[in-house]
Amino acid sequence: GSTYSSKVFRVTFLTLAVAVAVPLLGVTVLLDCPIDPQPISLKEPPLLTGVLEPNTKLRKAERLWENQLVGPESIVNIGDVLFTGTADGKIIKIEDGEIQTVARIGHGPCGGRKDEPTCGRPLGMRVGPNNTLFVADAYYGLYEVDPDTGETKMLVSTKTLIEGQKLSFVNDLTVTRDGRKIYFTDSSSKWQRQDYLFLVMEGTDDGRHLLEYDTVTKEVKVLMVGLRFPNGVQLSPAEDFVLVQETTMARIRRYYVSGLMKGGADMFVENMPGLPDNIRLSSSGGYWVAMAAVRPNPGFSLLDFLSEKPWIKRMIFKLLSQETVTKFVPKYSLVVELSETGSYKRSFHDPNGVTVAYISEAHEHNGYLYLGSFRSPYIGRLDLQHV
Repeated sequence: GSTYSSKVFRVTFLTLAVAVAVPLLGVTVLLDCPIDPQPISLKEPPLLTGVLEPNTKLRKAERLWENQLVGPESIVNIGDVLFTGTADGKIIKIEDGEIQTVARIGHGPCGGRKDEPTCGRPLGMRVGPNNTLFVADAYYGLYEVDPDTGETKMLVSTKTLIEGQKLSFVNDLTVTRDGRKIYFTDSSSKWQRQDYLFLVMEGTDDGRHLLEYDTVTKEVKVLMVGLRFPNGVQLSPAEDFVLVQETTMARIRRYYVSGLMKGGADMFVENMPGLPDNIRLSSSGGYWVAMAAVRPNPGFSLLDFLSEKPWIKRMIFKLLSQETVTKFVPKYSLVVELSETGSYKRSFHDPNGVTVAYISEAHEHNGYLYLGSFRSPYIGRLDLQHV
């Protein structure tokens, strides 16, 4: 009797499996997919050895102003006063531990992802030569903000056509010491910030990626196109080139803005151990790079696994929302310091994102590394003397 019942069980099980799978496949075929993913060729991620060896140094960071601000993406200082832009569209000032709202570019309500386009989302932030703030708002464009009065002045609007296209996702900026030129990124000409995961997963090279705004002539020029999710930007200390993080490709491009190479571009660092977000100067003459996600090796990198399998990406996004997919991304925090030539000098890790999660930027000031985050409700601070 037992062979008979096991046979019945097998047949029943198979029938059930087919009964479930066929409609599921049918549904998946019929469902719309919000993205049109392209195959991407990534090299095998670098081994996490030597200076990239995993550690828990980021766990020594303290969380500042916890639950008093959300998503402090980029951080700057004027003297000891800190400024940052938050997920609820505010530009805030932190002086003597007190948080004040300086300005807001968009308008309420602010809350969920769907409010972002009207609420605004200040991302990259820099201090100009006369101590004004330059802010890249993902939805509104480039602004100059008076940190004392809160007065905002639009420099480049996302509504303005630049070489026939609107800006869709203004991300980061870097300013020359004299304040004359601002170099900034537009991450996509299709997706907005609220859909950044679609942008990463689609893998298309559709943005006009590095732009230059001249504060005197008020002209905007497109310098580079065809990058996959251009993100953080940083002028070199000598101001002869600009580094542009190409997030989806885990690499950093270099564009020459002066000297013999002016107008040329090359690769600065390729095949990084994570997806680079913002990049800022370090006091040693190199650069701090914050990783939005990590590509573990040894280990399993979901991003690398999916890179050449657009059909799996289609299935995933037909069935799951961006919020759900985000939950599968490991909360591994990583910041690396590069030398002026792009070699790795040191790395700070928090393998489970226990203390500081979702790091978007590492800003060095007075012996401390201030850690911005695109999602967490605090600013991290790491004492560089004690790591």
